[in-house]
Amino acid sequence: MERVSVSYGRHAALRDVTAEFPPGAVGLLGPNGAGKSTLIKTLLGLLPPGSGRMRVLGHDVRDAPLAIRARVGYMPESDAHIPGMNAVTFVGYCGELSGLPRADAMQRAHEVLFYVGLGEARYRNVETYSTGMKQRIKLAQALVHDPDLLFLDEPTNGMDPKGRDEMLALVRDIATNKGINLILSSHLLPDVEFACEHVVVIDKGAVATQGPIAALKGTTGRVFELRVKEGGEAGGARFADLLRAEGIECHGDDSEVMRVFVPESRGSQLLFQLAARHGVQVRHLRPSVPTLEDVFARAVGEKDGGA
Repeated sequence: MERVSVSYGRHAALRDVTAEFPPGAVGLLGPNGAGKSTLIKTLLGLLPPGSGRMRVLGHDVRDAPLAIRARVGYMPESDAHIPGMNAVTFVGYCGELSGLPRADAMQRAHEVLFYVGLGEARYRNVETYSTGMKQRIKLAQALVHDPDLLFLDEPTNGMDPKGRDEMLALVRDIATNKGINLILSSHLLPDVEFACEHVVVIDKGAVATQGPIAALKGTTGRVFELRVKEGGEAGGARFADLLRAEGIECHGDDSEVMRVFVPESRGSQLLFQLAARHGVQVRHLRPSVPTLEDVFARAVGEKDGGA
C-alpha cells in the first residue's frame, strides 16, 4: 500500500500510509483509535481509500474487492455467530458463503473444527459456547475455505491463559506449517512477539515504524531496568526528565521501573553520576534485552515528539 488515506467525514482515520505486509505472520499494532480496524477494512475492500494505492494478493482494492475477499479469511473481534446453529452447520454455511459446494463445505467444517480443538463440541449450538470456544469457532470459519491470507482481529480476547497459549500456538502453526499468510491485529504485544516475525505499528492514522521484529529490537546501545528512590513515582518521573535532557531514552511503567536505553558511547556509570549530581538514589539497575514493548514505546514516543 502506498500513501493511502481514509476519512470518515472530516476525521482522517488513515493519513498517507505506506506499508508492506510481507509473506508469513505480520503483527499490526497501535493504541486504541490508531486506525487498525480501518486499515483491515480497507485491505478487505470494505472501505475505499480516499487516495493512494492498495493491492492485496495482486488485486487492487478499488477494482477487485470481491476477488480479494474470496481469497481472504477474516476473524472479527466481535462475535458473529448465528443463534440456533450448531458449530459444524455454522462453519459449513460460512464455507458455502465463501464459494465452496455444500458437500465440500461440510467436510472442511469438520476438519477445521477438529484443528482448532472443537471436534468434540462441533454439534453443540454456538450460543452455548464459552468465550474461548467462540474465539476458536471464529478462527474455524475464517479457515474453512482454505484462504491465502488471514486477518485475525484480537484473536485471544477474553481467553484464559491456557486458551490464549493454545490460540497463539495455532496462529504460529497456521503461518509456519500451513503456509497461510496472516495479519494479526492486537493490543497485546507479547502475543504479536510470540506469533509474528514482522510488525507494522500505526499511531494516529500513520505508520510509526515497521519491519522485522528482530531488527527493530536491535539497539546501538544497552538496555537497563532502573528504579530510583526519590519521592516515589513523582521522583522517578523527575529523574526520567533529567535522563532525557542528557539525550538518554527512557520509558516507565506502572511498577515505577524505567527501561533506559544508554548509547554505546556512554556507559551505565553515567546513570550513577547523574543520580549523584541530583541527589537521587539508584535502588535497582539491571541489564535487560530489547522487547517488542520497547519497539512500540520508542516508535509511538518518537512520533509524538518524545515520550
